[in-house]
Amino acid sequence: MSAPAGQAPRPRPHWLGTLLYPAGLLAIFLGSQVLLGVVGVPGDLRAALAAGPALAALLLSLPLRLRRVWGDPQPWRRLGVRQALARPLLRGTLKAVLLLLLLEAGLAWAGAVQWRPELISPGLLLNGLALGFGVGFAEELLFRGWLLGELDLLVGPQRGLWLQAALFSLVHTRFNLSPLQLAGLLGGLLLLGLALGLQRRADGGSLWGAVGLHGGLVGIWFVLNQGLLPVNADAPVWLAGPANPIGGVLGWLGLGLLLWARRRWWTS
Repeated sequence: MSAPAGQAPRPRPHWLGTLLYPAGLLAIFLGSQVLLGVVGVPGDLRAALAAGPALAALLLSLPLRLRRVWGDPQPWRRLGVRQALARPLLRGTLKAVLLLLLLEAGLAWAGAVQWRPELISPGLLLNGLALGFGVGFAEELLFRGWLLGELDLLVGPQRGLWLQAALFSLVHTRFNLSPLQLAGLLGGLLLLGLALGLQRRADGGSLWGAVGLHGGLVGIWFVLNQGLLPVNADAPVWLAGPANPIGGVLGWLGLGLLLWARRRWWTS
């Protein structure tokens, strides 16, 4: 359908470019790991170090893509970065705390966790903070910033919301899990992707609430599981989840409640 007379057509990306853009970032990430291996960096450090060049490429290329493909002269505002920060970030983090309290209460009731406060250290807390903010910001900028906006232009806001959540889930696939465990994990990640997309809507386009929710879940869970309340090795997978708690019954329940609380934003 053409634009009305006198009105510029709405910018619309091409599917090929939408697919090739993240593929290029992935190539930088994987290529950096190969180069780090060549120079002798230990294997357990390569992924963390390779994330730096990939993130730098994302930060440099995103504003260029939004100006060229979306026709937006204010790319960082469109991505939700140059919008309200403090209150959305705090609200998102508080939601992460509440979700993890529900999870830990259920695990404690089932006798699936240990109380190990002696394992808490400043280093562990700093690692959790860095991990939470790093993963939360990078993944939200890519998925709820760029991808959600790109899909909005391609297929509309409602289908875009579901499609970004599905892609977010699939890129976190763990091939070492059984089919049933993998289904639980991917289902939980789908719910999380929807919750993060709705969080951005509820915050009026600001990305920081989604960063707080996502980063809070990652960073606080890291501190809890590595220090304060580690999950027992024999904890039931259906309850505690495979790989992380989002794929278990408690994770699904908490995210389902969050989606219900955000129900007014499904059609906004």
